[in-house]
Amino acid sequence: MRLAQRNQSIEPFYVMDVVRAAAEQQAAWETQGKRMIHLSVGEPDFTAPEPVIEAATRALRDGRTGYTLAPGLPALRERIAQHYVRAHGVSIDPSRIFVTAGASGALTLASLLLFDPGDEVLMPDPSYPCNKTFVATAGARARMLPAPAAQRFQLTADEVEAAWTAQTAGVLLASPSNPTGTSIAPDELRRIVDTVRARGGVSLIDEIYLGLSFDSGFGQTALALGDDVITINSFSKYFQMTGWRLGWLVVPPALVAPLERMAGNLFICASSVAQHAALACFEPDALAEYERRRAEFKRRRDLIVPGLEALGLRVPVRPDGAFYVYADCSAYSADSWDFCFDVMRDTGVVLVPGKDFGTAEPQRYFRLSYANSLANLQEALDRLRGYLERKAA
Repeated sequence: MRLAQRNQSIEPFYVMDVVRAAAEQQAAWETQGKRMIHLSVGEPDFTAPEPVIEAATRALRDGRTGYTLAPGLPALRERIAQHYVRAHGVSIDPSRIFVTAGASGALTLASLLLFDPGDEVLMPDPSYPCNKTFVATAGARARMLPAPAAQRFQLTADEVEAAWTAQTAGVLLASPSNPTGTSIAPDELRRIVDTVRARGGVSLIDEIYLGLSFDSGFGQTALALGDDVITINSFSKYFQMTGWRLGWLVVPPALVAPLERMAGNLFICASSVAQHAALACFEPDALAEYERRRAEFKRRRDLIVPGLEALGLRVPVRPDGAFYVYADCSAYSADSWDFCFDVMRDTGVVLVPGKDFGTAEPQRYFRLSYANSLANLQEALDRLRGYLERKAA
């Protein structure tokens, strides 16, 4: 059967190779009474708190399961707007907020709305691999620019300015980022937005990990930089509703009408049950629980980063958000792909090689997700220590 040409621009999602291999090994290990420690997939180990579950149950029982308006429940859009005021001191008109089928739905809509075939979109290397695919779906091309540790694994305004061409339509950035857990410094992000704005381009900022910021110098929304900035967010990470598939876009006023038209045609609406449940995310009890969990993620970071460093697995940039560490294994292996699979076979600790995230020295780095308990993280460090000692013997 003939496939559409766009399929050729979709690269493999290598983390799935890791997940499949881990599943096969786990089945074998379980027969021996051993367990694996999964530090690969970027999914919180917490589930939605009780107020959210109760709200979903009520919605089901009350029959509130039909279509909503394409932009989402007005009450939910209003609560998201209030959250920006409360958490960031930024006032956003609720009409600019579109509730979507996860951040993936938001990125798909934004790409289709803004990019044409032949456009290029600047992104840092390393980046979340699916971001290239969202852009490719619109017929555009992701142009990956090396973003080394000296730049916090993020683009700079100077780099954006130097790379800009007649084909450049804008930038797609993430702050905090997957796979590195690093944010763009606020002053640098302002310079990037100013650079893009001066060239008539679009600034798309993925902020799905913004609620999981740990350091006071970061954790600020790009929406404060002007109404022309477009941000993507999600209920998956900070609000821990991954499988509920609920996210949102904030767009400039001029894009409200065309986005509503496109969203209604492509998605009709996001899950109505998930939207009714998400209203409870902003209740005081739920927010207090989310903040308690954010503090727990910070404690995990503060365990795992020095723990890796003590093993000679250098962390060149301390993550300031999300739940990832991008660590350097070059002291022990010439290729992180081989390193991660060898570690998994030997120790049962599942890591993700840098190959998934770009072409800028991926063989040096692996990603570790610390969305796991402190006890499991300590056990993983102990197993890694034993592995590295055996390797050095």
